[in-house]
Amino acid sequence: MKSVIIEITSDFICPWCWIGHHHLRQAIRGLDTKIAPQIRYVPYELNPSMPAEGMNRRTYRSAKFGSWVRSMQMDAEVAIAGQRAGVIFNYDRVEMIPNTRLAHRLMYFAQLQGESEKAGVLFESIFATYFSEGSDIGNLDVLIELAETAGFDGKMTRSFLASEQGNNEVAQAELTAQERGVRSVPNISIGDYRVAGAQPVDVLADLLDETAAGSVA
Repeated sequence: MKSVIIEITSDFICPWCWIGHHHLRQAIRGLDTKIAPQIRYVPYELNPSMPAEGMNRRTYRSAKFGSWVRSMQMDAEVAIAGQRAGVIFNYDRVEMIPNTRLAHRLMYFAQLQGESEKAGVLFESIFATYFSEGSDIGNLDVLIELAETAGFDGKMTRSFLASEQGNNEVAQAELTAQERGVRSVPNISIGDYRVAGAQPVDVLADLLDETAAGSVA
């Protein structure tokens, strides 16, 4: 089977990244079975200076968007888009905006293990835990539990995250993404193609088909 390399650059506090990933998964399901997509998860912190303990979401969003009312309007729009994509946003449960560096280090660790399916499950579960359940994905214990549920060794994961391992690699990956022109997320590259935003399923499917056709030519 021919490989199609897919990179999705994202941050776990970005709702459109979750929606975009679901669109991508739907597009992949329609891909020719002779093609083997290989997904790589690339970190991109939207709030790299966020305190390690996070920040109250209402306070942060009110300041960023001018009012809490405006923030809630945006949340409602995202929730509708999420419902169409098949993901659930329960913003009434989300009280904090976390620092996402630890979650990105966890994904780096997961991909180091060479377990692509488990990494994909973990990626999804981090989003769901934050947006659907309202849990703090900047919390070490929360992330360890998610890793174990996805099938990773809890002790290994805790040892990795309790150290400084992965910090430099995450920072370098973010810098490399910026050097390649990534300025917003989600940002998805499929072969030689790159698109920004939560593109519709049919757009991603077309890019997959074109890349697949080139791969088997």
